[in-house]
Order: sequence, then structure tokens, then C-alpha cells
Amino acid sequence: MAVLKIVANLASADVQGLAGFYADLFELNILMDQGWISTMGNDQLGPVQLSVAAHGGSNTPVPDLSITVEDVDATHARAVALGYDILYPLTDEPWGVRRFYVADPMGRAINVLTHI
Repeated sequence: MAVLKIVANLASADVQGLAGFYADLFELNILMDQGWISTMGNDQLGPVQLSVAAHGGSNTPVPDLSITVEDVDATHARAVALGYDILYPLTDEPWGVRRFYVADPMGRAINVLTHI
């Protein structure tokens, strides 16, 4: 058996509002919208990964999601311009990533990163 995809499912009473946050900040397309569930993506099947952690590194909590982007600086600038709450500043980490944490509208910590 081969795992083809792992999908994060985020609970929200405001499906459209939360979907809008992820679509706007990460420039995702709406792939499916049933009203009660909205699935976003970029039409590409990514690698299958699942992380289990005791902490988030650099004295941060374990984030709820980690999203790798092409240009973390541009995504950070977009998050700031959109007025989203930055929980951890844009930082070059000793393990080879440049990242920041942003809070989604439900208060989840999202680790946004680029490998350097």
C-alpha cells in the first residue's frame, strides 16, 4: 500500500472565512466547495509527510500546520499587509529553514517556511 496524499482538515464554524484566509495568503485555488467543506490547493500532488514533535524548535510551540512556500519573504509581507497576527518573526533557523508563524482566524499557529 502506498499513501498518495495526506490532507489537513481544519474545523471552523466559518468555513468560507477560514478558507478565504488560506486562499488569500497562500494563493490557493478552491478545488471543491460544498458549503460545509471547502478544499483548496494548487492542483499539484505534493510529497506525503506527517510530523510528530515535542516542540517547534527555537523555543516555539509545535505549530498546527507547516506550509512550505516558494518565497517566504513575499508571503510574510503579504501576511503583514493583510493584517494577520505574526506569532513568531521571520527567522533563519540553524536547521536550514527561513520561517515565521502566523495565526489563522481560528488561532492556529501556522509555520510558514522556505528551505535555505
